[in-house]
Amino acid sequence: MQTDCSPGQLKFQGFGGRQVVAAFDGGLQTSDSGLLLLRQVAAETGLIRRFAACFTDHRCPERIEHTVEELLGQRVLAQAQGYEDLNDHDTLRDDPLLALAAGKGDLTGAERPRTRDRGHALAGSSTLNRLERAPAEATAASRYHKIVYEGQAIEGLFVEHFLDAHDRPPSRIVLDLDATDDPLHGEQEGRFFHGYYGHYCYLPLYIFCGSFLLCAKLRPSDIDGSAGAVDELKRIVGQIRERWPDVEIWIRADSGFARDAIMAWCEANRVEYVLGLARNARLARAIGAELEQARQEAERTGRSARRFKDFRYRTRKSWSRKRRVVGKAEQLRGKANPRFVVTSLAPERLQASTLYRKAYCARGDMENRIKEQQLGMFADRTSTATMRGNQLRLWIASLAYTLMDELRRVALRDTALAKAQVGTIRTRLLKLSGVVKLSVRRVRIALSSVFPLQAVFERALLNIQRAYPLRS
Repeated sequence: MQTDCSPGQLKFQGFGGRQVVAAFDGGLQTSDSGLLLLRQVAAETGLIRRFAACFTDHRCPERIEHTVEELLGQRVLAQAQGYEDLNDHDTLRDDPLLALAAGKGDLTGAERPRTRDRGHALAGSSTLNRLERAPAEATAASRYHKIVYEGQAIEGLFVEHFLDAHDRPPSRIVLDLDATDDPLHGEQEGRFFHGYYGHYCYLPLYIFCGSFLLCAKLRPSDIDGSAGAVDELKRIVGQIRERWPDVEIWIRADSGFARDAIMAWCEANRVEYVLGLARNARLARAIGAELEQARQEAERTGRSARRFKDFRYRTRKSWSRKRRVVGKAEQLRGKANPRFVVTSLAPERLQASTLYRKAYCARGDMENRIKEQQLGMFADRTSTATMRGNQLRLWIASLAYTLMDELRRVALRDTALAKAQVGTIRTRLLKLSGVVKLSVRRVRIALSSVFPLQAVFERALLNIQRAYPLRS
């Protein structure tokens, strides 16, 4: 509550006969000094600059105050720092460190031409939302929304960043595919009630290679979970092989992707697959003897038991050919737990138990990457009216994730946060208070002297400077 005598002050419980009061009047301060590290990574990788190159700006050049690169930098960096709502920017527009990170020359907005904008260095929410509301056919004649994105270029950017991150081609890469729900709470274009998830949602398709995000495709949910996967694989595999013609490529996914069209495309294009296979009565009968052996062992030892069987299998109608299937016959406490995987890999390359335990089960790590994307980077904030606008929101969240993953992979290696989730990195390392001091010759940020991770912060900057060519 406010004090009676000093409007704007917040009064707290007293201490030792003294009042404890606070007010939001600290001047040029920021709670997000971690933007210094993100800015360094963004500058060295060129991620935001390359993202901006995927847009066409039809605005009148003489009237532009915020370039496309500055607008996108503001959005992406703020999202990485935990500000997922456009309304947040009506206050964040005054943050001098965010202005610095976004590339603004006037960090306080003192030189803006209109009086009402003076003192606000960055764009407000009404300007930023023009990015996602511009239709694909917008031109210079459009009234408000004139910044148009090129979807194919943005999709290619994520794969290009993955390729650029490697000094030399790896011998083998594994692409993990999965679909997840993106709950909707309004009347957005493309909304549909999904029976499995039990609510209205989108059904985005994600493709990762390790921690690298290669695809974030927004889709309506009235489709099969694997819909469009072949098209995305064609695009991604083609782009990878242009740079790395000899790399061996595997794909890995759950049973929702064990579709004949996907497997046939892989077989025709030198791509190996390891896919979950939904259980049915025929498959269960095929490992009946192994299930019984596992049951007997579990009863004898009092512990779970498992057996593996390698066999050939073909569905009665949906598959065009027989394929190798690995069955896991497992007996848990009081119940059988059979599981199946279909693969193009020959038994000579990976025996049944190794294929299941090491090749297939490792896909579980992708669930963590999706959680980072959906929860840590707020990729589920798809609340604008159109699919096109929401796809851009998903890509902004994806670029924020990519920037954070680059920070983790490069800057935080050999530190306590080397394997931390992006949300943990933001909370522990990037949410750092600082006082911004501006002079003619430099911008100085006085960081908190009681910050517990000072050594990690310093090591992160050193790792960045060592990993990338230093800029003058």
